[in-house]
Amino acid sequence: MNPGDQSAASIAALPGGEAVLRRWWHCIEDHALALLLGVMVLLPLVEIGLRQVSSGIPSAPDFLRHLTLLVGMLGGVVAARDGRLLALATATALLRGRWKALALVFNTGVAAAVTAFLCVASLQFVAQEREGGGVLAYGIPLWTVQSAMPVGFGIICLRLIWRAAATWWRRTFALAIAASLILAAVFPPAEIASLTLPALAALLAATLLGAPIFVALGGAAMILFWSRDVPITAVSIEHYGLVTNPALPAIPLFTLAGYFMTEGGASQRLVRVFQALVGWFRGGPAIATVLICAFFTSFTGGSGVTILALGGLLMPVLVAARFSERDALGLVTGAGSLGVLLPPCLPVILYAILAKVDIREMFIAGLVPALLLIAMTGAWGIWAGRKSDESRQRFDLREAGRALWAAKWELMLPVVAIVALFSGWATPVEAAAVTAFYAFLVAALIQRDLGILKDCPRVMAEAGVLVGGILLILGVALGFTNYLVDAQIPDRLAEWSAVHVQSRWVFLLGLNIALLFIGGLVEIYAAIVVVVPLLLPIGARLGIDPLHLGIIFLANMELSFLAPPIGLNLLLASYRLNKPIFEVTRAVLPLLGIRFIGVLLITYIPWITLMLPEWLR
Repeated sequence: MNPGDQSAASIAALPGGEAVLRRWWHCIEDHALALLLGVMVLLPLVEIGLRQVSSGIPSAPDFLRHLTLLVGMLGGVVAARDGRLLALATATALLRGRWKALALVFNTGVAAAVTAFLCVASLQFVAQEREGGGVLAYGIPLWTVQSAMPVGFGIICLRLIWRAAATWWRRTFALAIAASLILAAVFPPAEIASLTLPALAALLAATLLGAPIFVALGGAAMILFWSRDVPITAVSIEHYGLVTNPALPAIPLFTLAGYFMTEGGASQRLVRVFQALVGWFRGGPAIATVLICAFFTSFTGGSGVTILALGGLLMPVLVAARFSERDALGLVTGAGSLGVLLPPCLPVILYAILAKVDIREMFIAGLVPALLLIAMTGAWGIWAGRKSDESRQRFDLREAGRALWAAKWELMLPVVAIVALFSGWATPVEAAAVTAFYAFLVAALIQRDLGILKDCPRVMAEAGVLVGGILLILGVALGFTNYLVDAQIPDRLAEWSAVHVQSRWVFLLGLNIALLFIGGLVEIYAAIVVVVPLLLPIGARLGIDPLHLGIIFLANMELSFLAPPIGLNLLLASYRLNKPIFEVTRAVLPLLGIRFIGVLLITYIPWITLMLPEWLR
């Protein structure tokens, strides 16, 4: 049962009147989230049209930036409602019964305390902004929109407590833990310096027991600021600054485009196309699997949605083609992380924002490395499918034509995105809006997989929940990064590397190993926000091009989806395909080794990354 089903079941268990009110309130939240995303799509499209005849909409970029803030906070509120805030939850998988319930109460108490402090920090930030008298546009006070932050964190805090357990005494226990932690922070029982390590240890324990990732990063930032007697408002300032970055609306918009694809019938049609085109020769089903997974991941922003959407479709295809079950499992799991370097994938956009490099150049730099990793994965698939020669069918031109015709609109989606991104007539954010609108047209009006009123609001709300979870992490992660910068950690690392790491190649090898470990533990967006600012000064000192450094970083993150014991693809494949995690890990080890070789090639042969950007400059 997924979290949404659990939420519906809990509502159904309520008394009649209360259940109806709760259901109506949830419906209002979902439709409000869908409406905000819809406005985010339409505003850039209107701006593009008006720009042809006038100067466009005054303050449109400012409205779009703050719509991203509203979507992020409301998406986080809905995610908290349904128990879908992104978390590690590693230790709870080993617990059962009463111990699992107690772990949930403990991590909820810690999470609620951290979220309450984020609410207070946001209130302080909004109060400062109100005194400043800033205006968004048309006389709208800026603080009224910024108030979404304290309101959102306050509701999330309450919902964390509510979801701690089904019984009031356990909720009360979680609330008591939160209250005691808040009191200990406001009235410390000892010197703050002596409390910092215990506080961080409690936060780490809560994170391992399932507290949301944004709680881990936001809590660490506030504890460290608290230990240095720096106002925790700094976390909210950084949160607001990142979430309202002018380039960030591209993330929710491309995410929405990916959801329109995955929630409709696009996956079946695209699997049919690639099967018809390449499934007839040796290893063809493997190549089809690799290509379709890379295609989907480039739009969904990470491999999670790809595994969930395609795993159940591709496994039977591979097994029917006489792939062993282990090879089929390894290929589906491994191919699910391909496509992170392809346009318009979201981690590339986020890295470009943080590293202050051109988004288009980042995508150009990632093309050849992405094709290299796809080719290496496909080559392994051809080798693994050597027995499929006996069962392969002859190429059927009519079937290929029918499949291409049925999926013609979906196949145009990357063309639309790439043309919009690189043509120069639209900004990256506007290109994302064009792509999302095209995906909506295909799913709802052309293919009619989704009903405009019945399905589209639900799909948009689902996309908003994922966006909310991501933006909560990004915002507080930048607050943690701000502490590291304030403590001069990047400068100290650069100085240390200047003494101990003289060779860029030694540094890059150590970076590969470290990122494989980090990526296996930390969500990709949080890793980008926290780690990239630490690496950029060292890379600059060693003369590493920021484009090359970014592709190395992202290729390692892509590889870390497969890293045992808790790589994201391993967990999701185990869940989606109903296989033990050990079996999934064993199946993916050959691909993990091959892809690591690919990452080393990308790392130590810079022209693989830089040849296209330098040629096009």
